[in-house]
Order: sequence, then C-alpha cells, then structure tokens
Amino acid sequence: MRRSMIAVIGTLAAGGATAFLLVGGLPENEGDSARAGGAPTTPTGEITRTTLVDKERHDGSLGYGDTAALRTRLSGTVTWLPTEGATIKRGKPLYKIDNDPVVLLYGALPAYRTLSPGLDGPDVELFEKNLWALGHRGFTVDDEYTSATADAVQQWQEDLGTDETGTVELGRIVYATGPIRVADRSVDLGAGAQPGTQLLSTTGTGRVATVDLEMSDQRLAKKGAEVDVTLPDGKTVTGKIINVATVIDEASNPGEDDTTTLTVTIGFGTTPHGLEEASVGVQFVASQRENVLTVPVNALLALAEGGYGLQIVEGATTRIVAVETGLFADGRVEITSDGLTAGMKVGVPA
Repeated sequence: MRRSMIAVIGTLAAGGATAFLLVGGLPENEGDSARAGGAPTTPTGEITRTTLVDKERHDGSLGYGDTAALRTRLSGTVTWLPTEGATIKRGKPLYKIDNDPVVLLYGALPAYRTLSPGLDGPDVELFEKNLWALGHRGFTVDDEYTSATADAVQQWQEDLGTDETGTVELGRIVYATGPIRVADRSVDLGAGAQPGTQLLSTTGTGRVATVDLEMSDQRLAKKGAEVDVTLPDGKTVTGKIINVATVIDEASNPGEDDTTTLTVTIGFGTTPHGLEEASVGVQFVASQRENVLTVPVNALLALAEGGYGLQIVEGATTRIVAVETGLFADGRVEITSDGLTAGMKVGVPA
C-alpha cells in the first residue's frame, strides 16, 4: 500500500484564523483517515459537543427610550411644573394650570369627556379603578358614575386642594400605562397655555438601549431575542429586544433615495444602575448551531488537495482526518466527519 508523505510547511488564513498546510495529500485507499507520525503537537485540544453562537457587535446608546409630548387641554397660566428627571406616579400632579393640578392616572384609554353623575362607559370604570386604588371608597367599581362616585370624587378633590364639585373636568386627568419620567420642560413657569400647548416631554421610567441597524442587518433584529450589552464600566448585562421599528428618512434633495434603517429597542430584566445616558456595545446573535461537534480553530489543518483536516491524537500515535467545517465562533469551529466523537484529542500546532 502506497502512502503519501505529509508535512507541515506553512500557514493559511481560514475563517479568520490560521490553519496549517499539509503537503502530499491523505493516504490512498483508506478513506478520510490514516496513521501518520505527525508533527509535534503541544498542546492538544479536545473535540467538544456544544451550542456554538456567533455574535455581531453594534454600537448603541443607553437611555429612557423615545420621548412623548405632553400637551394640556386647558387654558390658563402655568403655575407649577415638575423638575427634569422627576418620576410621576399615580395620583400625583403632572403640572398646574391656574394653581389647580392635572393628575396622572393609570390606564390605556385616554380621557375624552367630563365625568359626572349619570354617565356610564369604560372610561368611567377606568377612572373608578384609579379612584379606588388611591384609597377612596364608598362606591362600586363598575361602568356607572353614581352619586356615590361623586361623593368619593369630592373627597379626592378635597385632598388635592381643588373645588369639590364631584365632577371630573376634561383635561384634569391624564392616563399613562404606568409611572412616567419628565425628560424636559417645554415652557417656563408663568407661560400662558391653551388647549394643545406642549408643557412637558416625557419618557418611560425604565432604562432601555437603542441601536440603529442597516436593513442588511435585519436578520439580527428579532423581537424577543436576548442580547449582551456592554456598559461603559466594562460590565456586561443581558437584555431582550422589545421593539423593532422601521425608520424612513426622506431624502433632502430631489433625485436622492430615502434612507431606511431599523431602530432596535432593548429592555432589561434588571435595570443598570448609576447611568443616565451612555454609549454601549450590543452583541447580537448572528448565527447559532446547537448540539454540534467543535474544535479550536487553530486545530484545523489545510489539506493540500483542498478542504480541512484534524490531527487526531491517540496516545503516542496520530492520524489525519478530513473534516467539513461549519460555523466559526468564539475561537472554535463546527466540524463534521464520520467517526469523530466528543472527548477525542486533537493536535494544535504551535
């Protein structure tokens, strides 16, 4: 049986790493493996079965997400505004017009009419749930605004220091799905206000990271996917993609194309502390292969006849096995070949 000589003579770039080149080919008539003396191979690596994940890094920013404009529905003079950065919770004033507060309540249905005895509807029920949550009792929480509701409203208005009318004027309550943060004041104290005047810019209270991606990176933006976020202090925290929005920037000059990008919003189970706004690095999962055999990338041998092989170390002997490569990630590479199993030792040329 004729054997071909195998010798390590140099290196080739492969998959972003270095593979050693074997000259002379594999032994004839023995499939993909053969006994060979092999070059010194210290240290050795190991074939492992694992999930291989390839990640792609993009720059992002840590903040509180998009801002929303808070506009009044009342006319008068602005007599009080919260400080920038303040958090407003249920039952607390957002601002004051003519020294009467406009109060935040929780809910998804916007206030759209004055509430008074005799009315019914889902807006009445939502208001009564909030009134009950604020500690005012003596009525049944349902969709009917009764005289008992009006009595509880008068108690609430007394606590607020406003006229005890028993009715809720349109514009005196504002609904949000939860606490809100004041991002910016839009007017100064003493300014005149009319319905539609913007008084504040607000955000949510939870910190989020945002990343702008090109459309070619759309594969990375999978809602619900986990990502790794590296903070300015070097600490890495896990986040989850909670929203993906398509943003179209119109061309400024005739004949130019509009620019389309993706804005990815990432939420956190545990909010990063000590940072208001900062630049962060976000690692997205680009590819993932589960339950595959892997070896260190530098264990690959580039075969002269093409493709790659591994030097399998079995005690004092070695053999070369041709392999097919798959995903490269974290210094390891997916490999497939008949007869290879996890735990086998492979040579790692120095």
